[in-house]
Amino acid sequence: MPSNIEAILKKSAIPAEADALPGRSTPLTISGVHAVNSEPFVRAENPNESDVTLGMGCFWGAERKLWNTPGVIVTSVGYAGGFTPNPTYEEVCSGQTGHSEVVQVVFDTSIISLEGVLKVFWENHDPTQGMRQGNDIGSQYRSVIYTTNDKDIEIVEASKAAFQKELLGAGHGMITTEIEPLDTYYFAEEYHQQYLHKNPNGYCGLAGTGVSCPIGLGV
Repeated sequence: MPSNIEAILKKSAIPAEADALPGRSTPLTISGVHAVNSEPFVRAENPNESDVTLGMGCFWGAERKLWNTPGVIVTSVGYAGGFTPNPTYEEVCSGQTGHSEVVQVVFDTSIISLEGVLKVFWENHDPTQGMRQGNDIGSQYRSVIYTTNDKDIEIVEASKAAFQKELLGAGHGMITTEIEPLDTYYFAEEYHQQYLHKNPNGYCGLAGTGVSCPIGLGV
């Protein structure tokens, strides 16, 4: 029987694609409607909209923080960055799918910029912790940013560099956030969508470093 340390190490290592769980060809069934504002989160974007997919630990608290951000139109939670097709929550939590728990954010670019969304991201978790957030340990809790175009990657990298400077000045370590183009985003189960709206006293492990993130590419 594996020890607790062995189990933690297994959950904290991203598996090789060949070793990942097989998953399934059928997507999980969801309503596609946001429980807070009734906006569809399975949607085609309008010209004034953009999106980014963020992982900052357990997705329950992260989604609430982001849906309450002015300029954010709609959010959903799901899984990205791994190998297993259409994974379940239990499979992702096993550490054997390679996925991170993420929030997909659709925002109105006339109200908030990508830099503004990233400010909320950087300030509300600790992006230096590797395969964990606080007491939540495992590869599914790693810090990630997944984008859908090359221009956004440049903005993300500039934002990371600006926040890294602030972190170092405050005595923190190096950012471990995974920054990649989004491959496939899988919606999480219906009960996870807007979980803390449905369960106001539910678990929220969201915690930042106390360091403020500057906005803009000129900082």
